[in-house]
Order: sequence, then C-alpha cells, then structure tokens
Amino acid sequence: MVALGSDHAGFPLKEAIKAHLEAEGIAYVDCGAYDTGSVDYPYQAKKACDRVVSGECEQAILCCGTGIGISMAANKIKGIRAACCTDYFSAKYTRLHNDANALCLGARVIGEGAALELVDVFLHTAFEGGRHQRRVDQLAELENL
Repeated sequence: MVALGSDHAGFPLKEAIKAHLEAEGIAYVDCGAYDTGSVDYPYQAKKACDRVVSGECEQAILCCGTGIGISMAANKIKGIRAACCTDYFSAKYTRLHNDANALCLGARVIGEGAALELVDVFLHTAFEGGRHQRRVDQLAELENL
C-alpha cells in the first residue's frame, strides 16, 4: 500500500496520482490534504510517513509546490528516505541504490504526465541491495547521532 500526502499546493497533483493508482489497481491511503485550503507541509508529510514507518504502507508519495519542503520534512522522520525527483533517472536510481521509501514531487515544477511516469518507475523499481545496502545502513546510523 502507498501513503499519499500533500499540502494545498500539491493537492491537485495528489488527486491525479490517486486516479492513476486506482486505474493501475494499486492500493493507497490518502493522508490529506483534502482540498486546496492552506495546510502546512511538515505535518502532511508526517501523516503519510508515519504510515510507512509503522509498516502499514510500503512507500509514500508526497506533493507540495516544489517537492523540496515536503522532502525536507519527510527526511526528519526516522526511517524515511525521501527523494525529491523531477526526472526518470533520479526516480529509478533512488530506488535501485538508495532504497528510498518516499517520492516527493513538486506540483508547480513538474507536469502531471511526467509526474505519473515518475510514480510508476518509483513504485515498480526494486532496491538492488548488495553494495548499496551498506550505504543505506549508514544513513540509518546517522538518524541515531
């Protein structure tokens, strides 16, 4: 299952992602925002990322205006490895090499079609493990400093 979260600026893109996931038969939980009324991205990121940390969801997809603020907020949550992506290569390799569990997208930066392509590659690319596992473990160690 995928946890979805957004602030008001990311709401329209989150809604497009929801429709796309439904069409693909991918289960999700919508953690808000639920309209374009002003909400703060740090708390919206936490709502979705808590679902990943608890194990209820495998990954999160988060949207704000640029994708940057919500990624900063998500990366403050222990156990989250969030990546703000705007291109196919980054979305693919953040899964392959970094085992990212949250994809952050900027609704004011990327078009809907490109965003859905990034969602697909992110959700359908598995972590390679191997030599990359050591580095992911080091990221987890940094959370305890």
